[in-house]
Amino acid sequence: MLGLCGQRLPAAWVLLLLPFLPLLLLAAPAPHRASYKPVIVVHGLFDSSYSFRHLLEYINETHPGTVVTVLDLFDGRESLRPLWEQVQGFREAVVPIMAKAPQGVHLICYSQGGLVCRALLSVMDDHNVDSFISLSSPQMGQYGDTDYLKWLFPTSMRSNLYRICYSPWGQEFSICNYWHDPHHDDLYLNASSFLALINGERDHPNATVWRKNFLRVGHLVLIGGPDDGVITPWQSSFFGFYDANETVLEMEEQLTLLARGAIVRCPMAGISHTAWHSNRTLYETCIEPWLS
Repeated sequence: MLGLCGQRLPAAWVLLLLPFLPLLLLAAPAPHRASYKPVIVVHGLFDSSYSFRHLLEYINETHPGTVVTVLDLFDGRESLRPLWEQVQGFREAVVPIMAKAPQGVHLICYSQGGLVCRALLSVMDDHNVDSFISLSSPQMGQYGDTDYLKWLFPTSMRSNLYRICYSPWGQEFSICNYWHDPHHDDLYLNASSFLALINGERDHPNATVWRKNFLRVGHLVLIGGPDDGVITPWQSSFFGFYDANETVLEMEEQLTLLARGAIVRCPMAGISHTAWHSNRTLYETCIEPWLS
């Protein structure tokens, strides 16, 4: 599709984040104003717009008058569609919203939706996203036996799911687009039609343009926690992931230059995966300050 080759760029995703270091050393959450930027919400796997009713209430309470759009696309089982197909659908939905908001918009993207949004920011050369809030999203991939996985592939476990996910047939399922088996890295790099590309782990002709597009975002806010119960490892929400020994390499451990906080990170314990968008304390601590 993109004329891809098998060359790996191991640290490309880390280099993508470097420009945020000076930004975040200087930036602070903007104060409340009389008029707020529109908010666009993108749901996750098996979700629908109804799941975000509490979040909508919180935003209306703290930022009255804010135009909030919870995109009602690829709901329920349709969320299993290939992620590039979803990216195109969501792109068509957000373009007119952005066009009506020259001052910019905020993106709140939950779970699988965080990967959709990250790809959106990469392929859109004219987006005007101020804050990209990634809410418990497997940004570096997923490698865990969850209820979702058992329902989708009842005869498979995480140790052998690569046989399905790293096949052309498997890549037709969204969850396989970000399945990241640390024990079969070569297969992942060769077969991944989505995650390896947006992570910059495989060379492709659009890599430079995608990086430039992504860096148009004003703030990158990463949210997750150790009691999530679904995102595995949970540090994937912060661009951490397993090595071949299943030892989690934190972002700082992978590149010393990021050790002082290149991105806004908001870890919070005690929140399960399905409660991130309804927890009031989480909203007030990690989301509300960035909705200018």
